[in-house]
Amino acid sequence: MAVIAIYSVKGGVGKTTIAANLAWFSSQVSRRKTLLWDLDAAGGAGFLYGIDPGKKARADGLFGRDVPPDDVIEKTNYDRLHLLPADESLRDLDGVLARIGKKKRLARMAEDLSRKYDRIILDCPPVLNEISAQVVRAADCVIVPLPPSPLSTRAFELVTQEIKRHAKVHPPILPVLSMLDRRRNLHRDAAAQHKGWPIIPLASAVEQCAVRQEPVGAFAPLSPAARGFRQLWTAIERKLAEDSGS
Repeated sequence: MAVIAIYSVKGGVGKTTIAANLAWFSSQVSRRKTLLWDLDAAGGAGFLYGIDPGKKARADGLFGRDVPPDDVIEKTNYDRLHLLPADESLRDLDGVLARIGKKKRLARMAEDLSRKYDRIILDCPPVLNEISAQVVRAADCVIVPLPPSPLSTRAFELVTQEIKRHAKVHPPILPVLSMLDRRRNLHRDAAAQHKGWPIIPLASAVEQCAVRQEPVGAFAPLSPAARGFRQLWTAIERKLAEDSGS
């Protein structure tokens, strides 16, 4: 089992879209039992799969052990892929975790869920607080989406510092250039500067995810966007294999 966190200190960088698409490649291409766990109160991951948590048990109850995961987890339209959706109750998740006082509560919950899932993908809120600290302690790999700009390196350094601050032996970190448009000089320069970083292009197929409420691989498997997500997923699996073998 591996926990893969999609994390950024900044919103609007394609984090949720990346998380939702990686979950699809994990379950449909790698054929792993996969849980997409939405920790962002905005609930974007559920929306991208056409799932509304409705009036089911509040998501914050999971962390107090008041609600069993099976009461919240939803099936998707894809084999081997389930969703643990977010709802408005997660807006105070930082306070909930502070009151509980268990610094590895998220890690323990992921460990329990590993009995059913091979891969757990966390769509994390863009915060620097107890939630991000718990994510770092739970994750086996952290994916950091970064827009192609001069500030991307600085943003990556901020995330790296946050991760190192909360873990003596921190999980591997994989930066990703997101929303890259090769028609723009600035974007081409960013890609040239970070040659080893995976790339998710700015593409209409990615935007269509929200319109169709489907991952790119399901409706445009040969598109440049689908190739980008596939290459990113391959890089993640390779990173996890290297780490487990070291």
